[in-house]
Amino acid sequence: MINFIAEVSSNHNGDLQRALQLIYAAKCIGASAVKFQLFKIDQLFAPEALRAKPYLNARRAWELPASYIPTLANYAHELGLQFACTPFYMAAIAELYPYVDFYKVASYQVLWLDFLRALHETGKPIVMSLGMANQQEADSAVGMLDGRETTLLCCTSSYPTPIQNCNLARMDDLQLRYLDCNVGWSDHSVRPEVLYSAALKHRASMIEFHMDLDGAGAEYALGHCWLPDDMLHVITTINNCLLADGNLDQPLSYAELHERLWRTDPSDGLRPLLKTRAALQHA
Repeated sequence: MINFIAEVSSNHNGDLQRALQLIYAAKCIGASAVKFQLFKIDQLFAPEALRAKPYLNARRAWELPASYIPTLANYAHELGLQFACTPFYMAAIAELYPYVDFYKVASYQVLWLDFLRALHETGKPIVMSLGMANQQEADSAVGMLDGRETTLLCCTSSYPTPIQNCNLARMDDLQLRYLDCNVGWSDHSVRPEVLYSAALKHRASMIEFHMDLDGAGAEYALGHCWLPDDMLHVITTINNCLLADGNLDQPLSYAELHERLWRTDPSDGLRPLLKTRAALQHA
């Protein structure tokens, strides 16, 4: 089955109770993990960027208080979900270490090789988005992680992503190029058909999706976040499709075992088999 990762991002609005509600919603729709982001605006953007783009300063309200992390992780684990987080500054790696089941690397961080080295040294699994990375950049980043328990997510770093820019075919190339890594899709399209194709045609091992609770999250207006009911339908449909795929190791369905006894007997062309008729006589 596919691991569905509910990315809360900043839709918690700085509210611990809302963050807990988002975790519960992730559990209810069938996600296997929930993910947050740990950043500080002053350690995310250079002073020149903050001066040139004053609206970035308003995103201080999007910051997740680090003091929430233990509570969020414990609640996720109580619900049977994995807990993950994207650290956006070097010290955040150690702050998150006791609580995360895996680290997430955002596509904007792929060039920061010292950061990737520090993540690798933790020994924890790593999920990394490769949006915007050319082949040389991807090779350098993946090489730094050594492929150990690494999942690479194809994505387009545009919010939202037009369907014609998703380029899911890149997933096939990643699977062939990085044989030691799992490959998945990080969605910014909010299009069911994109997720269906990623899962069923391109065989994603993981699908990450941004989720809001009710349309009131800090990032929902940007247009790249799913609501729970919509994502529930997508996850259920994908899981049912995968269930229908079956298993080559079991060519006969359990449902067929009884009907096998009622096949045409080759001796006389009548149903059921002779041994079944004999059993019926003694019933």
